[in-house]
Amino acid sequence: SEFCRFEFVLSLSPRFVCMHAALSVAMANKFIFPEFYSFPPFFTIQKVEATRRKQLSLWRELILKYHTDLKIRTLVVHDCPLWKNDDIDRSLNPNEIRVVMDDFVKSGHGEWENDVKTRCRVLWRKTDQLASDIYDWAVANGYVNSVCTLYELHSGDDVNGMSFQGADEELMRRALSILEEQGKCIVFKGEATEGDGIKFF
Repeated sequence: SEFCRFEFVLSLSPRFVCMHAALSVAMANKFIFPEFYSFPPFFTIQKVEATRRKQLSLWRELILKYHTDLKIRTLVVHDCPLWKNDDIDRSLNPNEIRVVMDDFVKSGHGEWENDVKTRCRVLWRKTDQLASDIYDWAVANGYVNSVCTLYELHSGDDVNGMSFQGADEELMRRALSILEEQGKCIVFKGEATEGDGIKFF
């Protein structure tokens, strides 16, 4: 049955078994959707606790991968295309969307940007993970005991493909604060915000 097939998918490792599934013509060319996104039961929050936990885990992974791959920093709840799959005519209802979003924020990969919970900052990487990525990059690229600007760290040619390329500036600063506390860098003011300098140790 359809539900049994969904249970089988949930039993697999949550890796992305890839297939093209279009939400819209524009998105179809930019993102590869996982196989489980085409199972109708995925769009109904399951009542069995173990199945529900696995389902929410897959929703977390989907939301994070979608926004990371497309470099989208903010999830606008009422305008997120993930909630509906036109190919199978299935969608989450508002209460189910709230369940998914509350779980996503609780996981540490999302932060509400307003009190009414309509906009969520998506943390492509958690702050401590981002700090580690930045420092590993600095070591690998010879920036220890050297200086780079916040702009170079955010948008420079040397950061192509890195997890922090194009990341939210506030999140970048949080990550750098962790490195400062660890004695691995110091941030000093530049003439403009993006001109702030970072020296790594």
